[in-house]
Amino acid sequence: MERFYGILIGIASFLIIGFCHPLVIWAEYRWTRRCWWVFLVAGIALSVASLLIPHWVASTIVAVMAFSLFWGILELFEQENRVLRGNFPMNPIHQDYYIRQRAIKHLEKTRQD
Repeated sequence: MERFYGILIGIASFLIIGFCHPLVIWAEYRWTRRCWWVFLVAGIALSVASLLIPHWVASTIVAVMAFSLFWGILELFEQENRVLRGNFPMNPIHQDYYIRQRAIKHLEKTRQD
């Protein structure tokens, strides 16, 4: 059974990353990037949990989940940029937020020029 641990961890990593990608898109659409702290708290909690799990395979899989959520924080900010560029749909509920973000980005770009 031990010879399958690497494959098991690889499959779990693949599924976790596959789950996190749409999770980031959904979270940004639903709550904008302001929900980044949820990813941070969940990542920290899973990191601590991975330290407490005695079985190394389970601990590794939980740590992969934690660090995928940490990476998700960066992706939330990138997803917002993709929405601002028009590559992804904007949630109409947050239209005022995106208008402000576009204005801020425009001001930043103007100041750099």
